[in-house]
This record gives sequence, structure tokens and C-alpha cells, in this order.
Amino acid sequence: MNIPDSARKPYQSELSRWWWLKHRDYRLYMLREATVLPLLFFIGCLLYGLYCLTQGSAYWQSFQLFMQQGWVIALNLLAFAASLFHAKTFFALFPRVMPLAPAALMISGQWLATLLIATGVFLLFGGWL
Repeated sequence: MNIPDSARKPYQSELSRWWWLKHRDYRLYMLREATVLPLLFFIGCLLYGLYCLTQGSAYWQSFQLFMQQGWVIALNLLAFAASLFHAKTFFALFPRVMPLAPAALMISGQWLATLLIATGVFLLFGGWL
């Protein structure tokens, strides 16, 4: 059965651009997606620091002065909080996607692995700080 083009109705989206403000779960989803923004700043700082490290001591000292500024510290703390929030939501979703063991066991195992890796990195590089 052919429907003439004049009888077809184009799809009209019923969602407004503020659809995510209507429910708590949608707001949390958008907040989780927004965690990438402060992490981009952190990655930019890391790349800038690596560049300065390859350019000599004058560049490295200017990078250290940059990193000591209050707003840079605040944005890096925000990036840290955003990464913890992102990890929390990811860890909570993982057992739903891949139910290999009880959810509580999987979530606590992921946090334990995160803590062990962070401790290992700190012990490996902490002496340089």
C-alpha cells in the first residue's frame, strides 16, 4: 500500500531542549555527561606540563607557578570530584550491564581496585612530589 507524500506527516519531536530538567534521573545523567568538562581542563594541564618538562627548567618553573594559582587548584579539585562522581555512577551501572557476581561485591571490588591502583601510583611517583 502506497501512501502519497502529501498524506505523510513528518515526525515532530515532543521533547523540548529542557527535557532533562523534568526528572532527577535525567539531571543526574546530564551531570554525569558534564563531568568531561573539568576533566578536559585536567588533561590540558597534564599535556602542558609534559610539554614544559621537555622544554627545559625555565618552562618547567613557569608551569609550576601556573599550577600553584588558586583557580587552577580549584579547577583541578573540581576535576577530581567529577572523576569520583563518574566512577561512582559507572561502578553502579556495571553490574546491571554485566551481572557476573552480586552487585555489592562487584561495586566494592571496583572501588578496592581503584584504591589499590591509586596507592600504587602514589607509592611509585609520590617520592618525586
